[in-house]
Amino acid sequence: MPQAKAFIGLMSGTSMDGIDAVLVQFPMDRSPVVLATHTHPWPRDTLKRLQAVAAGDPVNSATLAALDTEAGEILAQAALSVASDHREAIAGVGSHGQTIAHSPNGPYPATLQLGNPAVIAERTGITTVADFRRRDIAAGGQGAPLVPAFHEAVFRDPSINRAVINIGGIANITLLPADPAQAVRGFDTGPGNCLMDAWIRDCKGLPFDEAGRLAATGTADRSLLERLLADPYFTAPPPKSTGTDYFSLEWLQRHLAGTPRDAGDIQATLALLTATSIAGALNEALPQVQEVLICGGGVHNAVLMALLQDQLVCPVHSTGRVEMDPDWIEAVAFAWLAFRTLERLPGNLPTVTGARGPRILGAIYPG
Repeated sequence: MPQAKAFIGLMSGTSMDGIDAVLVQFPMDRSPVVLATHTHPWPRDTLKRLQAVAAGDPVNSATLAALDTEAGEILAQAALSVASDHREAIAGVGSHGQTIAHSPNGPYPATLQLGNPAVIAERTGITTVADFRRRDIAAGGQGAPLVPAFHEAVFRDPSINRAVINIGGIANITLLPADPAQAVRGFDTGPGNCLMDAWIRDCKGLPFDEAGRLAATGTADRSLLERLLADPYFTAPPPKSTGTDYFSLEWLQRHLAGTPRDAGDIQATLALLTATSIAGALNEALPQVQEVLICGGGVHNAVLMALLQDQLVCPVHSTGRVEMDPDWIEAVAFAWLAFRTLERLPGNLPTVTGARGPRILGAIYPG
């Protein structure tokens, strides 16, 4: 049997904590086989400018276009770091790009990811698929989350009602009923790490709360938590998606008016906000859930994981329990989406995004 072609997946999430690059094969009737992994840091100056644009700072069109090309060059470096000696066996690159805006509910629904895919194809010589979200939005969908289709392919089990929760900057949930007659559903539950990251960056100058250490020093403010949870996003019905342009430091600061600013107490409250919004959404959408699998950066936050387990009656595990490293799930998912696109197969789930039907996602840039 011929060896399965390999694909590169590139993912930089809303936390912007680096580009995850994977080289992976998708054998028939088998789990994905990860051949190589690499985390490629954004250069500090590039990162600051990406964060500023994503936060809504004004930028002229020429500067934005140049930043798109700059991000493409860095993504290409990340791809080359895992291509190694496998270049001839690589069928494609799936590049998510860096989201700087996601507004699927306005009069002109839109999403924007930077990272010029023409540059990636040119530098690597490998066919590159990118711009996955906009076709779903054009079809009336949210353009997110897209990973539930991959979660279904890899994690659905006819013996157990399972949920997969990705905790990146934004948290999203995939509901995988054991009954094959029941549709897979999924949506963004709200903030994952983004508010915790923004708060510790603002008050301590740190990029993230490693292992939840700052949160562990504080006590959650229940009054503040109630004000945060009163945001209408949390009770809006799916399909729904959101981004860090909504759940931003400015959003948090508005709710902090008149609140004592103890750094640990606020961080503890934000961790509880993430856990409560995820658990509440899961308990409502799939009350008979029997197992929860966690992936994304939030899996390393011990405080957050404990809070989730406290609010859920079923076991909560890392996806490592089913032999999928939680740090690489999304990058593998975008390699899989590129594979689907090049095979002329749909990559979205209308029951998740709300699109009018299945769609082949992304634009193809030949290598």
